[in-house]
This record gives sequence, C-alpha cells and structure tokens, in this order.
Amino acid sequence: MKDLSNRVAIVTGSSSGVGAATARLLAAQGCHVVINYNSNAEGAEQVAADCEAAGAETLVLQANVANDEDCVAMAQAAHEEWGRVDALVNNAGTTKFVDHDKLEGLSAEDFQRIYSVNVVGAYQMIRAVSPFMQGQEEGGAVVNVASTAGITGIGSCVAYAASKGAMITMTLSLARALGPKLRINAVCPGFIEGDWLKEGYGDDRYAKLMAFNRDNAPLGVTATPETVADAILHFISGPQVVTGETLIVDGGRHLTMAPLSRR
Repeated sequence: MKDLSNRVAIVTGSSSGVGAATARLLAAQGCHVVINYNSNAEGAEQVAADCEAAGAETLVLQANVANDEDCVAMAQAAHEEWGRVDALVNNAGTTKFVDHDKLEGLSAEDFQRIYSVNVVGAYQMIRAVSPFMQGQEEGGAVVNVASTAGITGIGSCVAYAASKGAMITMTLSLARALGPKLRINAVCPGFIEGDWLKEGYGDDRYAKLMAFNRDNAPLGVTATPETVADAILHFISGPQVVTGETLIVDGGRHLTMAPLSRR
C-alpha cells in the first residue's frame, strides 16, 4: 500500500454518501482533503470536521463541476494550500429518476444537465489537476466513480446510464493519453444503500429494490458508501501499475442482472 501521509486529494461531491465516506477514509490514511459541495454546505462542514478529527487538514470548497472555472479554481486552491495534488476522485454526479420505458420523461435539457456533471465535469476536473500531477515526480491518481448502469444499461434513467457509459469510455481514453504520470481508473457501484436512492425512489420502492438486489447478488449484499470508498482507496494507494481499469462493486449482482425498470 502506498503511504498517503501528507498527500493531497480532491473529492468532488463529498458532502454526503460515497464522496463523504471516501474523504473520511483518505483522511484516516493521513491524506489532506478538499471537501467539495454544490449545495449541501452543512454536510460538507461536518465531513471536514470528521476528517480533521482524524488528523487531516481540509479545505471546504463550494463548486459546481459543470462550470470549468469552478474546476480550475478548486485545483488551484488545493495546490496553493499544500503545494501538490496527488489524487482526484470524480464522485460528483446527478440524475433524474425516470423508468427507462417512459421516453417522454427525459428531455434534451435533462441529458445535457446530467452529462454536464457526470461526464463534462469529470473531464474538466481531470484537465484542471493534470498540470500539477504531471509536474510531480510521482504523478497522481484519478478515480472516476461510474456505475454498473454504464455497463448494463440499467439505472435511475437512460440518460444516467448513458452518461456513466461515457465516463467509463473516457477513463480508457485518458488513461492511455495521460500516462505515465497519471493513473486513471473507474469504480462501478451497483445499488448503493443510502439517502440518494431512497429520496429518488421513495421508501417503499427503495426497500424493494435493495431486497431484490441482495437476493440476486452472489454475495448477498449491496454496496454501501464505505465499501465503495474501499474500492476507490484501492486504486489510489494499491497497485501502482494499474490504469484504465474498471472495478465493479456490487456483491456480484451484475452476474445475474435483470431489468428492474418495471419492479
């Protein structure tokens, strides 16, 4: 395992869920962390307090990754504070909950909004940190938080699944283009326990989907923010000769995948 003491990580969308769990885990490893939020300032401040309690230094930055100026400012702030950027976790994401057969439920504007965060935002963040990582002897690591939706075509909506498929393809393209200094990999969670899906689907459907996924996963579990964070840490501090890879984090659910849109 690579020692992360006094290294610097930017985690987008880290005021809750997977981003928050990742920030806390990196802080526990000795990493200084940029906590990024778009609207949940209270959540971001709590995550920062948790990280600082673990001995890490933090910056809490409001930024919308769909805005390139925000991405550049976030990368520069990290570099100005600590003189380096070692890891970027592209976790910020958005969606709209629409069954896949409800074609009228998605507009061109929905696609553009979802892509602007999930794909363009991740690209802009990589572009913003790349000069700093390229200038460091050890380079840097990028982890894109994609989804099994991008592999199976199943998820909260067609636009979301398509955007995560694009993110996976972008991971391959940039891993090839930005080596040897940058290692770029992706994690693909399946159903993740937590407020995001509960709020999107409603309590009853959330409970049914979680039970269905658990019952049909070979390991009998669904992902949590903490288990996804473990996979992200693996790509940052684990084998340093891995790039352009995609790790599915779903208890093996993809091995028995069936459409859920009508359940």
